[in-house]
Amino acid sequence: HIAVLVAIAIPVFTSQLERSREATDLSNIRAAYAEAMADYLASGAATQKTATVSNVQQTTSGWTIDDAKLYTRVNGTETSITLPNIVKGQTVTVTVAADGSVTVNVTAAGGE
Repeated sequence: HIAVLVAIAIPVFTSQLERSREATDLSNIRAAYAEAMADYLASGAATQKTATVSNVQQTTSGWTIDDAKLYTRVNGTETSITLPNIVKGQTVTVTVAADGSVTVNVTAAGGE
């Protein structure tokens, strides 16, 4: 009986563990956006600003979180940015361009 419970519990635990990694990564990406946007606004919005999230924690590609997006407001219009698929070890860069537009890019571990 215990073996059956363990066989059921391990996949559920693994799935929830991955979702918690995704939630952490999403939170870190949103914080990087806030950092880049604050720097952009503080500098008079004259030049592009970037912030990075190094070594993301997800172990599988893609997002299972329902709202894996970044929301931004440019020139009074709110837009959503769908985040690229990421996997463990990659670096995510959030860039706020001089015109206020936001992009999110992913590079492999080691900047490849």
